[in-house]
Amino acid sequence: MTTRYRTQACELENRMEQTFAVEIDAWPHGGPIPAKYALGRPGDDGPFAFSDNVSPGIRWKNAPEGTRSFAILCRDPDVPSSGEDVNQAGKIVPADLPRVDFFHWVLVDIAPSLNEIAEGAVSQGVTQGGKATGPSPQGLVGYNDYTGWFAGDETMGGTYGGYDGPAPPWNDSIVHHYHFEVFALDVPSLDLEGSFGGSQVLAAIKGHVLAKASYVGTYSMNPDVPA
Repeated sequence: MTTRYRTQACELENRMEQTFAVEIDAWPHGGPIPAKYALGRPGDDGPFAFSDNVSPGIRWKNAPEGTRSFAILCRDPDVPSSGEDVNQAGKIVPADLPRVDFFHWVLVDIAPSLNEIAEGAVSQGVTQGGKATGPSPQGLVGYNDYTGWFAGDETMGGTYGGYDGPAPPWNDSIVHHYHFEVFALDVPSLDLEGSFGGSQVLAAIKGHVLAKASYVGTYSMNPDVPA
């Protein structure tokens, strides 16, 4: 290899090494998420039981120059668009049913000096009635979509801030995919006030994303559809 091509190869390798990236040690990228990090798991005496609901440790590296804050979203794009058959004995949620996003974690205005959130820092167990939104040591916390899912439930109803993990329908015919997405932004704050969720964040970051990276895990509560 000539000196010229060696130099080009080194430059390409350096660029690849410096790509903005997200890392989670708890499972391989694209692999099954352990039940420890889920809100629900198959029960010993039934199809559902609450799980440990521990927030996974997450870190990111090689943010682009000019990054002034980060945002984190965890979303499941495989959620049934209709709840008619969800978790109903004797029924199955069909694979061809249209699917929608369900946000499990919404965090913005993360300081550019921060590049890691430790395991368990955001959630350790299921909190009946929800968890706080607003300022936190990691950034500004929005609500996740369990807020809507548990609405009207006397025991569980409330605003769910921070991370709450997977609990897909135990009768779903497909595996669910969980995208942990980190956005490097060119603004120090998204100026989101009051109550906000994942959809509001996606609207607010338009035109401000310098880079995006994601890490994916899978989960299923249906024993006939292993993740």
